[in-house]
Amino acid sequence: MARYLGPRMKRARRVGTDLSLSIKALADKSPKRHQRPPGQHGAAAGRGPRSKSSDYRLQLLEKQKLRYTYGILERQFRRYYSEASKRRGATGVTLLQLLETRLDNVVYRLGFASTRAEARQLVSHRGVSVNGRTVNLPSYGCRSGDVVALRDKSRAQQRVRDALEQASAREPVPWLTLDTARFEGRILDLPKREDLDPQINENLVVELYSK
Repeated sequence: MARYLGPRMKRARRVGTDLSLSIKALADKSPKRHQRPPGQHGAAAGRGPRSKSSDYRLQLLEKQKLRYTYGILERQFRRYYSEASKRRGATGVTLLQLLETRLDNVVYRLGFASTRAEARQLVSHRGVSVNGRTVNLPSYGCRSGDVVALRDKSRAQQRVRDALEQASAREPVPWLTLDTARFEGRILDLPKREDLDPQINENLVVELYSK
């Protein structure tokens, strides 16, 4: 499956957010630097997210930010948007729910991985089960009531234990419950809009695809 292998920090600087990169990746860069757009002249070149922009450019940047955050390709994103537009409710919120309930994102939210890329690898290597069945598709859509657990071979990994330790310092995710002793979590319900990143403006994405 195709995936992006280029510099992730450059992408983060392009869209003006950290894209949930690892703590080490952010620590290796100056905080001021990762907030500045890439390029020799940064925002002064008129290419940064904080420079004057057209409505289309703002909409495109918001869409790219979502894509990069969840690590999905353009064609995948279009499919998610198409599915969201067919369901009841606000299209933008439904789109965010579809992205949030991807298996790799759920694994990341539960704290089994320090980044979504690491969670994707954990799922692809058959280290995760859903309702007792091994699932190796990162894009698998989880539902309310699903139990997501680590398989035995993954529980002993040091990176998993390190990720859980880091996650313990974060605010708990209200739509998930975690049993660290059993290395499993349960999806209580679909995430509500107030449970999701307030910095995301999904309405800009809807406006982009509604043209």
